[in-house]
Amino acid sequence: MSGVAGNGVHWPELPWGEWAATADTLHMWTQIVGKTRLALTPLQNHWWNVPLYVTARGLGTSAMAYGDDVLDIEFDFVAHELHLRLGSGGLRVMKLRARTVADFYQAYCACLEELGVSVAINPMPCEVANPIPFDRDTVHGSYDPEYVHRFWQVLFHAEKIFREWGTGFLGKVSPVHFFWGSFDLAVTRFSGRAAPPRPGADAIQREAYSHEVISAGFWPGNGGYGAAAFYCYAAPVPEGLGEAKIGPDGAGWDKALGEFLFRYDDVRAQALPEAAVMEFIESAYAAAADAAKWDRTALERR
Repeated sequence: MSGVAGNGVHWPELPWGEWAATADTLHMWTQIVGKTRLALTPLQNHWWNVPLYVTARGLGTSAMAYGDDVLDIEFDFVAHELHLRLGSGGLRVMKLRARTVADFYQAYCACLEELGVSVAINPMPCEVANPIPFDRDTVHGSYDPEYVHRFWQVLFHAEKIFREWGTGFLGKVSPVHFFWGSFDLAVTRFSGRAAPPRPGADAIQREAYSHEVISAGFWPGNGGYGAAAFYCYAAPVPEGLGEAKIGPDGAGWDKALGEFLFRYDDVRAQALPEAAVMEFIESAYAAAADAAKWDRTALERR
């Protein structure tokens, strides 16, 4: 299958093994930019102040207040540039190319300084095994523009589906976020009920999962999984959820991860990939919401 749906949307090949080194480098670069947003924005429920967002050309911070000025930062995965822009007119552009995280971090901090922006960034990466401080990371330094562009294409199409899914909910629902800590795109629905404390949760998890959620998302295969996939999970996990049958064919429960998965390669094999992803999200959500006894009549738009 080509990955071209009936409406002409293209879902490019994205084999993790072909671009893992690039993805790991890009992950660190997005963390550097994301930590800038973390430093410049007040805490919003569930850390909604920190993600990046899919743009017409890549990933961006959206506007961030800086004194009497405003700053935004955008990864352009078409021209392969990083744009740092001030509302007052200041602009700096960094070429996205093969360079170490330490080199990227130094150049990035120099751009902020030239713009007159002073931001304290914690140089220790989040949510990764064996983190290396940004200013000392000479291990990660790959950049394959073709695969980065493909990754953005998948994010763009996934974001469109997630945004549409969010409109069918009358309860609290998140924007479509790109979380730079876990390097994934996600949208979340809330039951409205507080969740019990998560055993062993750190401050990030306590805030993120303070209430019952069902999240759907896409991630490229980092963290040891090794393959791109769409996912859907409930937190806390209701009893018996792993026994639920969902569609379409090829999607199902992953016992090791404790969530529903629909591998990206299986999505590409569908005659209508977008419809298949929506079916996956809807059926996984329904299984989780029913198992957790959500008030679906009150929460959903019929």
